[in-house]
Amino acid sequence: MWRPLSAVVDLVYWRKLRRTGVVFTGLVMSLASLFQLSAITVISHICLGVMAVTFTLRLYYKLLELLRWNPGVHPFESSLNHDSSLTDRETVMLVEEVVLMIAFALTEIKRLIFIESVMDSIKFVLLLYLLTYVGVFTSGLTLVITAVIVVFSVPLLYKKNKMRLRRMVRAVKAFVKKIKDLFLSLYHKVRPSSAPAPATKPAPAHAAAPAPKQKAKAK
Repeated sequence: MWRPLSAVVDLVYWRKLRRTGVVFTGLVMSLASLFQLSAITVISHICLGVMAVTFTLRLYYKLLELLRWNPGVHPFESSLNHDSSLTDRETVMLVEEVVLMIAFALTEIKRLIFIESVMDSIKFVLLLYLLTYVGVFTSGLTLVITAVIVVFSVPLLYKKNKMRLRRMVRAVKAFVKKIKDLFLSLYHKVRPSSAPAPATKPAPAHAAAPAPKQKAKAK
């Protein structure tokens, strides 16, 4: 069963060194060639280079077969026999994933453009504003090449320096927490204290009720 996601993860983490090296070098060189040549020219030259190698190997093995030094083994038999087709279930799952990703992207863009959340839309506007400056100093192709290099290098560096990076992150978090506590303590010291509550006045003593007059007894 062919899993595109697992294949990409294997490439990014350099689990198959030779394959990852070929893919990474080919991607960077192909993208760099687009600075001077068109995409059609680059793709045509890549295909011509690959077929030059495959034709040479195929003719070499054919010559060995004619000289009876080779029992007729095809040099790319393993690649030809490799089943890279998708079953109906895998096709449906792949299409569903692509459709869900597109729908999620459209929903997020609609939410940001039509101001569902003011703070998120402000962040989106700031990002777009920064991208206008990025576009002045660099091109989209340069960003793509940089993204490819980052994708193939950062996971491997993190895997090799995981413990060191975690210690650095913990140290940074502790430093930020100290700074935050310092500012909070300064704020509480500078903040004016609340006015004291007015003292309650004692209730006035009620005047003694006059003694009831005793009625004179009638004689």
